[in-house]
Amino acid sequence: MLFPTITFAVFFLLAFIGNWLLMPRQRAWKVFMLIASMVFYGWWDWRFVLLLVLSAAANQAFALWIAGLPPKSASAKWALAAAVAANLGVLGWFKYYGFFVTSVVNFLGALNLNADLPLLRIVLPLGISFLTFRVLSYVIDVYRGTLRPASLLDFSVYVAFFPYLAAGPIARASEFLPQVRGPRDPRNVDTARAFFLIFGGLIKKMLIADYLATSLVNGVFTTPGQYSSIEVLLGIIGYSVQIYCDFSAYADIAIGVSLLLGFELPDNFDRPYTARSVQEFWRRWHMTLSRWLRDYLYIPLGGNRKGQSRTYVNLMLTMVLGGLWHGAGWTFIFWGALYGGALIVEHARVDGRKQRALLVQSQRRELALESVGLADAAPRSPVDADSSPVPAVATAPSPSSVVEPPLEYDRDPWHGVWLPRILTFAFVTFAWIFFRSDSFSAALAVIGRLFQSWGTVGAAVTPGVFIAIVAGIGVQYVPRALWQRGEAGFSVLNPVLQGVVLAVGLMLLDILGPTGPAAFLYFKF
Repeated sequence: MLFPTITFAVFFLLAFIGNWLLMPRQRAWKVFMLIASMVFYGWWDWRFVLLLVLSAAANQAFALWIAGLPPKSASAKWALAAAVAANLGVLGWFKYYGFFVTSVVNFLGALNLNADLPLLRIVLPLGISFLTFRVLSYVIDVYRGTLRPASLLDFSVYVAFFPYLAAGPIARASEFLPQVRGPRDPRNVDTARAFFLIFGGLIKKMLIADYLATSLVNGVFTTPGQYSSIEVLLGIIGYSVQIYCDFSAYADIAIGVSLLLGFELPDNFDRPYTARSVQEFWRRWHMTLSRWLRDYLYIPLGGNRKGQSRTYVNLMLTMVLGGLWHGAGWTFIFWGALYGGALIVEHARVDGRKQRALLVQSQRRELALESVGLADAAPRSPVDADSSPVPAVATAPSPSSVVEPPLEYDRDPWHGVWLPRILTFAFVTFAWIFFRSDSFSAALAVIGRLFQSWGTVGAAVTPGVFIAIVAGIGVQYVPRALWQRGEAGFSVLNPVLQGVVLAVGLMLLDILGPTGPAAFLYFKF
């Protein structure tokens, strides 16, 4: 059940009405929302509704088990390990079994060894990676003592809540459960923001992401040899725009739909292509995943608290596992390793600048102390002592009174605004080649085509492609104040005019958009 469809519109209308009619009766509302979410998930494949039920029941049992043990005790750690192993085991079976078997067979084949391992056709449940991270955050927070176990019904609503079920944002239990426990007032719903998010998401999905996919991107990555170098370059840049507009569109619609139901979900994107470093990019791109990896993987590994070398290892391991979370393939692992390497380089540059800044500060301090006669409290020689007309210690101020400039080490000598943005976008776009490609050979074919056919432009280079690319990047540079003024202007319209504006907008989307909606890219993760 895709968001931009009549089927979902009818489903959401019924869910919206039932949500607010049953809100005063909390238990009935929770049961209704749970059933609605099961229907939404079952629309894809009813077999996997059982997966949601078992996941909620099993992880609630793990949480209660952990909560009943002494905090941080050995038994609690074993219980947590069992919960993590069970969840990762389910994820591994559905998502990584085929990848593991194929990799083992290929490796043994390279050693001239035969391996007769069964390769099963396993259907990947929708959104299983997101589901796994949500339930793990709940169990881990219970173990840490930052969250008390919820009731099974409340937790089940958190597990299955349909707006974020398929592709995020990865809302944590600590963010969502407090909203489940109490009734919400429809008068407090920010309808203007909700409609802006939903309509903006539809525009990004239908007019930019899907258009770029069908007009250029899919062809370039499927048969790059049939396109000129200029077309391939635009196709690569177009994919950067496509995946942003596609994924952020889902997040925007999910957040907007949740707002109409009275729920606040965390933002997932903050203009990522305006980033001036890879580190900043990951603070702006898929922010709920970045925070999850930081809080539940990077920091538990030691973060940056155990020395420089360990920090670099933790960065690489976190990003490689983040790449593997996205997909079962060596290209995803390499994509994560590219980001791990880039983050290590950035941290190393900061560490180097910090060391140089400390050295400069030390030298400045020595010069400052020399200027007031405190550089050498003890005379270097009897001659120096005798030649001193006045004892320096008696007349000079204390070292603490010497004013030192602040230590600044986080500024690049070349650090401006646009050059770092261009370089960061270029790196991110290059990395997307491996993310999009099915294999290394396919990725190298795309890269190789960049240098083979610059003599022609190609028929795929159209004004529409240029407009879509510029719009997808340019929207990230629109000041927030302008969006806020638009929301404020829409909110003061009477409901009839709001309905007219939305109806006209949807008609234009239907006319200008592609025929038939395409699935969101992150559904396969």
